[in-house]
Amino acid sequence: MELIRRFWDAAAEFDPSTVAELDEGRKFTLCRPEPLSRLWTDAGFTAVSVGEITVPTVFADFDDYWQPFLGAQGPAPTYLATLPEAHRDRIRESLRGSLPTSPDGSIPLTARAWVVSGIA
Repeated sequence: MELIRRFWDAAAEFDPSTVAELDEGRKFTLCRPEPLSRLWTDAGFTAVSVGEITVPTVFADFDDYWQPFLGAQGPAPTYLATLPEAHRDRIRESLRGSLPTSPDGSIPLTARAWVVSGIA
């Protein structure tokens, strides 16, 4: 999900070694088209195809985007909760400056799910 990817990229600017261990995009390398296809083929499926479902995730404004990270549930919010306030502020401001923002203040991002099919 782009909203999480952008968080980890911003956090890595300030804490690359810790973030490398926690970043779900780096930890779950299976969640990409080529590894998923290989997994299904190795499991004996034929005619394997991988596609994606893309869903817009539009946030009303920056606070709408940022608020879920303050709940301390999930890897990114839990990591953020362990940081000193000054460090959290730096990540927040880095994100604020890097997110695509529409003239109305909304932040248009996308979420993606991989879809795999094959014949047994």
